[in-house]
Amino acid sequence: MYPEGQRVKRITISGALAGLSLVVATTAVSCSRATGIEVSEAWGRPSPSVATAGAFFMTIDNGSPEDDALIGARSPACGAVELHESYMNDEGAMAMRPAEGGRIAIPAGGSAVLEPGGLHVMCIDKLEDFSEGTELELSLHFEQAGDLTLNVEIREP
Repeated sequence: MYPEGQRVKRITISGALAGLSLVVATTAVSCSRATGIEVSEAWGRPSPSVATAGAFFMTIDNGSPEDDALIGARSPACGAVELHESYMNDEGAMAMRPAEGGRIAIPAGGSAVLEPGGLHVMCIDKLEDFSEGTELELSLHFEQAGDLTLNVEIREP
């Protein structure tokens, strides 16, 4: 069914399609066709076990005719999860702060790119190791589309 040696991920989509489970190839897209939200290239950055935080990155496409926004996230691997952005502070150093308004806008027909040095999903008080090759569950909560849960691989960019 899948090419020899190709890894697969289980992706669960909730909200409009509650309870639907799909098995897809690693390069596939997580989506809720009923809502038009698609998440691709989701990954987490490895961080040492002594580090208390970790970060998740991805591209979120909105194929619906309505604006949407990522307004929250949760993971059993994290004590708390926040939506953050990186920015250059007045001293010329990179810093982080919560995303403006606690949300990441995804315009109708557009996308939001969460990447190192920009927007990201921040895991605070890690409860699991973010070691390379590990897969961690991450649930994203959208203003219009509801919840979408996926497994995110921890890897180098």
